[in-house]
Amino acid sequence: MLSTKLRIFAGDLFGGINSAIITLPQALAFGVATGFGAGAGIWGAIILCFVAGMLGPKVPLISGTTGPVAIVVASAMIALKNDIHAAVTVMLMAALFQIVASLTNIPGLVKYIPYPVISGFMNGVGIIIIILQLNPLMGHKALPSTVDTVLSLHQSILSLNHSAIFIGIITLIIVFFTPKIINKYLPSQIIALIFCTWLSVKLGLNLDRISEVSVSFPSLVKPYLDFNHIISYMPYALTIAVVFSAESMLTGLVADSLTKSRHNPKHLLAAQGVGNIFCAVTGSLGGSAATMRSVAALNAGATTKMSAVINPLLLVILLFKFSGFVAQIPLAVLAAILIKIGYDIIDVKLLKVLKYAPKDDLYVLFTVFLLTVFYNLIFAVGVGITLAALLYAKRVADKAKLVHKPVYDTNIMEYEKTLESDFHHKIRVVHISGQFFFGSATQLISKFEDMLGTKYLILNYESDDLLDISAIFALEDIILRLKSQDVEMLLVIKNDDVLKQLKEHNILSQIGENCTFFEEMPAIEYAKELLKKDKN
Repeated sequence: MLSTKLRIFAGDLFGGINSAIITLPQALAFGVATGFGAGAGIWGAIILCFVAGMLGPKVPLISGTTGPVAIVVASAMIALKNDIHAAVTVMLMAALFQIVASLTNIPGLVKYIPYPVISGFMNGVGIIIIILQLNPLMGHKALPSTVDTVLSLHQSILSLNHSAIFIGIITLIIVFFTPKIINKYLPSQIIALIFCTWLSVKLGLNLDRISEVSVSFPSLVKPYLDFNHIISYMPYALTIAVVFSAESMLTGLVADSLTKSRHNPKHLLAAQGVGNIFCAVTGSLGGSAATMRSVAALNAGATTKMSAVINPLLLVILLFKFSGFVAQIPLAVLAAILIKIGYDIIDVKLLKVLKYAPKDDLYVLFTVFLLTVFYNLIFAVGVGITLAALLYAKRVADKAKLVHKPVYDTNIMEYEKTLESDFHHKIRVVHISGQFFFGSATQLISKFEDMLGTKYLILNYESDDLLDISAIFALEDIILRLKSQDVEMLLVIKNDDVLKQLKEHNILSQIGENCTFFEEMPAIEYAKELLKKDKN
């Protein structure tokens, strides 16, 4: 028993250490990139990881700022004109939205986001991170948008800081080409951070540096709590809350697949929300569960959430012990590290099979990618999900068909002979093949125009799927169209739930409950009787 506990603790200890080594350079880099500052980045990682780790699920999840989080927070900071009190208000509201969302069924929906949307978004975020770090890599200030950065590249190249590009290239070589066997035990990002900072100081290079990182516990920052500010900041808060939550839940899914376990997404989201509240009120940079760091902890042997407590404790020790060294880190080194992070975010796996992907998936992927890079990443995800849903609906709707057949037998043949001048006055049975929902409803309505000469139309809905509101309205529209042409409809519904649904929406009352059947043959016999009465 004791040896088992020691083995578990050892795994969590190494998991915490390994993830902390990865967290340090990333937290510093993201803090600078967002405009919050390096200190806010590292303290945010400490506070969020500790609080969310203590309150969160049992599965080891290391929290802090990630690439998508950094991009959306940086965008908000620019819109808020770097007003720290405004930023704190937005972060606090976003955290509260997370907690509210944890009380609903929203957390369970993340698994239904189509892969092309996720891939397009992640590829876009990776490209944004790379583009935005090109200027700092050359010794210039980072610009707020990808478009501004691309337009400024020519001028930046002409006036680049040779010391910055020199140390940046060395950093890129280390982070990209460190052998895997070394990277396994000592991440290349921490190697680059330590060596390139030491080298820049040793050579006396003239570079922009972090300069000052506060080692004292961050002080409380007062948010704007008046109604006008809260209303005006609502869009920013919702945007950040969506990214915080989606990133955390996706990381949770990855952790579940690696540990062969299953966490409660509502529990995860609530813990992240509480952690982000503490980050917000201390002016620290909030975030989410971080996939790369969580995977690093799991691969090092972490099995419980104790690793998420060890990680921030180690970061505190490093921050207090080496604050002087941290202040000397060149911004060009952080830019190079972020470029590697951006590259790692890009979905290389999908790019390899791009030419084999279905066209619909490619439309969604590239739409999300372009909107993410050049417009707005949350708008991009919304458009992507909507487009994916519409394309899926179209595919299903295309499979929905009306299969109709005339009913001829000796009982009604003589009556139909008198209707030769108007061939459509006969009994028809129409089967709806496929799903009858909003996507297929409109398409099917138009096909009923070809049947307006029929006297009695038997509509046979064989599926057990309930109708959505669009299909119900479409069915009502079909009934009205047929009535206007003196065509009587009979329904064959084999599912009691569908029948109940039609009754609740007053569909049955419009055709008459005596015109509803469970089987097709009784409906045909009833139509024959009605036709005989008409002829008599």
